Amino acid sequence: MSGALPIQFDPASLITLNLIMAAMMFGVSLSLTLDDFKRILKAPVAPVAGLIAQFLLLPAATCLFTWLLNIDPELALGMILVASCPGGSFSNVMTWLGRGNVAVSVSMTAVSSLAATVLTPLNFAFYGWLNPHTREYLTQISLDPTGILVIVLLVLALPLLLGMVSGKRWPALVTRSEKPLRVISLLVFLGFVAIAFTNNVDLFIERFHSFFWLVVAHNLLALSLGYGMARLLRLPLADRRAVTMEVGIQNSGLGLVILFTFFPDAGGMMLITAFWGVWHLVSGLTLSQLWARQSRRTERHEQQQEAARRGVSQSL
Repeated sequence: MSGALPIQFDPASLITLNLIMAAMMFGVSLSLTLDDFKRILKAPVAPVAGLIAQFLLLPAATCLFTWLLNIDPELALGMILVASCPGGSFSNVMTWLGRGNVAVSVSMTAVSSLAATVLTPLNFAFYGWLNPHTREYLTQISLDPTGILVIVLLVLALPLLLGMVSGKRWPALVTRSEKPLRVISLLVFLGFVAIAFTNNVDLFIERFHSFFWLVVAHNLLALSLGYGMARLLRLPLADRRAVTMEVGIQNSGLGLVILFTFFPDAGGMMLITAFWGVWHLVSGLTLSQLWARQSRRTERHEQQQEAARRGVSQSL
């Protein structure tokens, strides 16, 4: 087993990262209502399909993937941590851009963020222990599931509840603040990741060949599991897109919060998690644009067919 990768990290920046995560979650939840949770009870198939792929299939498949390929324990644990996180806060935006069902996406984000308070530390601890290659390293880094639970509650559950209450109490706040909060928090998060990479540029270059392809393959696995689960249940096209994005866009920011708080020496895990935060935006935007273009072509084709039918009926 390789030793821990030395990564330069200023502990004071942990406060900044926590604030970024809280702001992102608060911004997402401003437009959430209880109806978003009730919607799952009324039409549960699509959200449940996504949650199964999110919290059961993806962590299990990641554990198996890292086990069979005998991936470096630190990198493997980074992948398992990302797979244990809930859907990312930008999955709703990607779903909207890709002409998917935004209501399903929002419902999944809300429920998965709450479920993550229990399932993220549970899945990380369980699958990290289940993989024999990561078990020894997991023991060395002294995993604290209770501490992780507290962190997840503070950066996900609490801002989510505060955002919902604020959005209901001051509806005008939603209109004014939601989009700026999303944009600003994304830019600040990307800036944080960029600074982290800049401070560790030698390590980044040295290990780029290993973690780059792992992140790309892992993200493709996540997107495929989401789409495959939705396709298996024969969900409508818009629902399939929502489920795919929700599973493929992971909350890697939460993973970084956990790492910086509990495992500040786990450089390999940080490389995987931080690069996930960049790559899933690239893949999500690319996929959403392909879907949008496909929808526009379909709409034009339907309009042409309708025009042709009208032309025939008029001639008759």
